[in-house]
Amino acid sequence: MNPATGEAIGTYCDGDAATADAAIGAATRCFAESTWRHDAMGRAAALSHLADAFEARLGELIESLGRENGKLAHEAGYEVHFIVRALRFASGLALLNQGRVADTKPGVQSLSLRQPVGVAGIIVPWNSPAYLSIRAIAPALAAGCTVAVKMPAQAAQTGSIVADIIASVEDIPRGAVNVFTESGDAGARRLVESPLVPVISFTGSTHTGRLIARAAADGLKRVSLELGGKTPHLVFDDADLAAVVPTIVASTTVFAGQFCMTGSRVLVHSSIADELIEAVAARLAAVRPGPAAQETSEIGPMIDLAAVARVNAAVEEAIAAGARPIVRGGPSTLPELAGGAFYHPTLLEVTGTDLPIVQAETFGPVQTVQRFDTEEEAIELANATDYGLSACVWSRDSDRPLRVARALDAGLISINSWANLAVEFEEGGFKASGIGRLGGLAGLDDFLEYKQISQAYA
Repeated sequence: MNPATGEAIGTYCDGDAATADAAIGAATRCFAESTWRHDAMGRAAALSHLADAFEARLGELIESLGRENGKLAHEAGYEVHFIVRALRFASGLALLNQGRVADTKPGVQSLSLRQPVGVAGIIVPWNSPAYLSIRAIAPALAAGCTVAVKMPAQAAQTGSIVADIIASVEDIPRGAVNVFTESGDAGARRLVESPLVPVISFTGSTHTGRLIARAAADGLKRVSLELGGKTPHLVFDDADLAAVVPTIVASTTVFAGQFCMTGSRVLVHSSIADELIEAVAARLAAVRPGPAAQETSEIGPMIDLAAVARVNAAVEEAIAAGARPIVRGGPSTLPELAGGAFYHPTLLEVTGTDLPIVQAETFGPVQTVQRFDTEEEAIELANATDYGLSACVWSRDSDRPLRVARALDAGLISINSWANLAVEFEEGGFKASGIGRLGGLAGLDDFLEYKQISQAYA
């Protein structure tokens, strides 16, 4: 469906448990019968060729993300540029899977080897389906695993393009990557339950992540979970407001707030709070919603009307509980946007951390703002949720940003910036934001087993 109009743009084959079984079976056979897991140089070459194949079709992915995901062109471009970068990095990682060897006592040699675990089950969310699928597929393939991938129904067209690009690379053996799309969860459940799938990589909500972890525990299956977030901006009194204000606004409008690192909490020093709130409010109130195809659009649609209703209900509940509306956006009533899932940005001032709008991931273009007086109070407020995926520190002091960053419970700290991601470094969350890391050198870890071999040679 096109979320900007509510119109159908195509049809897809809806997967189920049997589809997942077929994907698992193909991946299992490929892992057992091909040379994929033994040929590090071959994997490196294949991942490099896959990067080339994606680079040639990025425009097609950008168009698809705009059409079915609602992303504006620059937002879709931001997503897909990470794909090529992640694949090239994974190509290098394929050659770095090295072990150790040492004499543990005279005449005895011990080796520590790392080998692929087997079939990896990958479950992809709808909000950034192109990159987030490759973010897990790339290190799994680099490690020597084969994969079964569940793509979300809301991104069926993008998923089919991703699958087609992968299938076009001849040196990736048949069965190494198996992609299916489903609107329900029967196929995803089969990935989690199957004894033939020793590792699950999931990106999505904390609620679903907990369900996956419980189900995987029965089989002592390892899980990699990147889950929800509640990113705070900590804005100190010496911050450069000319840089802070547009970034704060972008952090809630990008992807229509449907991003695990959406800057949904603004914590601002009391001495500059009025100035910051006034500036952010003016910009948010002026944001122009519109479809991806319209060049003047400044925020695209949410994924569907149900998401609009969910976010609006959370805002109404917060206002009823005492949050002060500074900018009350809400579902669009503009005639030219009729039928679309558009939501105008909302800014609420709060005085505590107990409200659900502060604690729960809203997953929409809604920000709360709260004042603080000391550095210690700012850190305490920032850490006062169950989430710990990312945070932002704004200060021109030479020492404070690093000092504060070390005290924050979050996996990615952006100093004088927001969501400053780098695929060459590890990404993941603290607390309820997840388990494990993707990206960086640790990106291989979830897909590898250690094996120690000892031999007496004297």
